[in-house]
Amino acid sequence: MTQPGAGTTTTAAPPALVPVLIYLAMLVAVISSLGAPLIPAIAEANDVSVTSAQWALTVTLVVGAVASPVIGRLGDGRHRRTVVLVVLGVVVLGSVLAALPLGLGWLVAGRALQGLGLAVTPLAIATARSALPPDRARSTAAALSVTVAAGLGLGYPLTGLIAELGGVHAAFWFGAAASAIALVAAAVVYPRPPATAARRLDLLGAALLGIGLTAGLLALGEGEQWGWTSPVVVGLVALSLVSLAAWVVWQLRADAPLVDLRLARGRTAATAHVGALLIGLANYLLLSSVPRLAQTPESTGYGFGSSIVVAGLILLPFSVASFAAGWVARPLDRLVGARWVLPIGALVLAVGELLVGFARTDLWQLFAAMAVAGLGVGTTFAALPGLIVTAVPAGETGSAMGLNQVMRYIGFAVGSALSATVLEIATPAGAGYPTTGGYTGIAVIGCGACLLLVVLTLALSPRRTAAAA
Repeated sequence: MTQPGAGTTTTAAPPALVPVLIYLAMLVAVISSLGAPLIPAIAEANDVSVTSAQWALTVTLVVGAVASPVIGRLGDGRHRRTVVLVVLGVVVLGSVLAALPLGLGWLVAGRALQGLGLAVTPLAIATARSALPPDRARSTAAALSVTVAAGLGLGYPLTGLIAELGGVHAAFWFGAAASAIALVAAAVVYPRPPATAARRLDLLGAALLGIGLTAGLLALGEGEQWGWTSPVVVGLVALSLVSLAAWVVWQLRADAPLVDLRLARGRTAATAHVGALLIGLANYLLLSSVPRLAQTPESTGYGFGSSIVVAGLILLPFSVASFAAGWVARPLDRLVGARWVLPIGALVLAVGELLVGFARTDLWQLFAAMAVAGLGVGTTFAALPGLIVTAVPAGETGSAMGLNQVMRYIGFAVGSALSATVLEIATPAGAGYPTTGGYTGIAVIGCGACLLLVVLTLALSPRRTAAAA
């Protein structure tokens, strides 16, 4: 057992612990892969617009952004095992709700419950640190991070194949089965954490962040249909701005904030957190729109009429390149310096965005463009931890990483909602599909986010950045 306050165990962890932790990370990939490629199929199965079906992806990311710091705080102490089991139980329930043919509302509700599962990986990493010897803990934490990225590349085509053969609900039943296996495995082998002091939970901060994000994304996602100047949309925008402003003020004043925004002070820290937001936005602009573009009928003059499986396969080079970029970022850091890795990655992602927007006459070009984009995303995300480590005291690294994860999820959610809105605007009245200009516009917005990050990085980053260990 672990002594109170100890960082590692004095006895060997259960032999099956590492495989179970890696399986939990794979589950996060499965939950995520039940989104983008299935959106057109969800719209068809529920007889709704693709814009409405997009909420099946966006809501998972919104819940993940709010739930990650909340569940991370709850699982920080002696109740980690209980928290993990409860979260997995909720994910199973959400998976079943999404799988049942009850209509889009219940599917979105189920996907919202599944969003809690996005907080499992940080808890798994914390478990590896407390239950394994230092060397094995570090290798396991790295394997968990890699598993999420690599698992997406496998999850997208796999869930696409299941949906192709058995319908969209079959893909969600697959997610329910995977979640149930994870729950049973965790119940059998998950260790109890060391006894630590309880930490207060910032419920007000969680509520303000959740209200602000939900209201803002609802206005962004439905503004085209409801009218941008309608009282409902204007009220949602006002509610979002007020809630997010109140959240920022509260986080800066609270003794135990949900997310310590004070760790974003300073040029380097600000660069890292703004980078997570902008790259997350540009990333999900592509992940949300490219599978839809691939499945658009050839009769539109620009679509490829691909199956769900092929649409999922298009994202495979993205995941592979993202994984490979982790190995590229280290020698690049030594070659050009840490200050330049982030803007270089952003520029590579910008090239991928432009390729999707302006060079997609053949299907293979989408595969190539997504590989380029994946290389850019992987390089930037690999650079962010090093910037954070150099910007905050060692004892605050975990909190700063948590803030960076929240900013990343917020970027994901905004990118998902924004892609649907842009394509809705580009869809002529009475038409079933947007014009090709909608996808070009998405690419331009994504490229603009990347170039903005380049400018901010060069303006905010100190001239000399120490290399992270």
